[in-house]
Amino acid sequence: MHPRALAAMAANGGLITRHQLHDLGIGPGQIRSMLRRRRGELEPRLRVLRRGIYTTTEIWNALDAYVGQPLLLARAAGLAAKRDWVLSHDSSCHLQKLPMLRPEVPLVHLTRPGWTNAWTEYGIKHHLARFAGEQVVVVDGLRALDLPRTAVDVAREHGFRHGLVACDAAMRRGVSRAEFWSAVEIMTNWPGVKDARLAVALADPGAESVLETLARELVIESGIGDPETQFPVRTTRGVAWCDLRVGNLMIEADGEVKYLDQEDGGLSSDPRQTWFDEKVRERAVTDRGLVVVRVVNDDIWKGRRRAEAIDRIRRANAEAVQRFGAEIRPELAREAEELRRQYGDRRSA
Repeated sequence: MHPRALAAMAANGGLITRHQLHDLGIGPGQIRSMLRRRRGELEPRLRVLRRGIYTTTEIWNALDAYVGQPLLLARAAGLAAKRDWVLSHDSSCHLQKLPMLRPEVPLVHLTRPGWTNAWTEYGIKHHLARFAGEQVVVVDGLRALDLPRTAVDVAREHGFRHGLVACDAAMRRGVSRAEFWSAVEIMTNWPGVKDARLAVALADPGAESVLETLARELVIESGIGDPETQFPVRTTRGVAWCDLRVGNLMIEADGEVKYLDQEDGGLSSDPRQTWFDEKVRERAVTDRGLVVVRVVNDDIWKGRRRAEAIDRIRRANAEAVQRFGAEIRPELAREAEELRRQYGDRRSA
């Protein structure tokens, strides 16, 4: 590959257009040659993403299939789109690095002003929907809908659970509930708007990860009460920030990555010590007159495991009520208020 072509791709997020290749002296015949697999080569050197827009096979294969490749396709679609189209929904999430659940069918999403309608062709879902000019942001040279609108569109497109994850993540980035409601306001009778309204109503910036959002949804489904996020407890080992609290029950969401070695893509430099420290921390929390129950990723997704997890949460809550009462003890509530005033939140502690 021409080194200047590679430099142009690096400056344009991994993309290059036919006109740019021509400007570098790479003619139509050479382009056709790079699009063909040569003898002895497993794949061609160039890959078509949109008509007249390319990337290298090496760049494409280095990207993951859930975010990296869809984002590159969205960038290509954004370059090819006419002025009134903007990236939206999943594509806007990828562009703005907003966490979201994997959709069943990954698509590029584009929206332009019009009466509510949608159609899909060639891997792109085209949406006609109203939006205000101030809802358009420019990220890395591409126009997209802003975070509040993107999150509620994800809820409408994929359902409440996807929307809750997106709304929680957007609130962690500073989006207010009022901004969500402003985005939802015009969506009277739009498809999926009920899911969007529910996701906005229940969104909470205290969920620090997708797993914590899904664990909160699980607790809500258990019917034991509305969970409070990031509840601080002063213990003999320092302040323990518990993921979720209902009454005197603390619910912790454990992801496998927490206990994996860093060399294997995890977060721990010593998995055995991490596991032991977590057990000691849990004992320190229970010593304050609390009950702790844990949920893991499989509890969220697998039908039988989900039902078992809900039952486990209910039994743990019944134990907490029986032993310590239905309401958090006043001294623990006062301490939590003082710790929050002192630290602000877990991330600044």
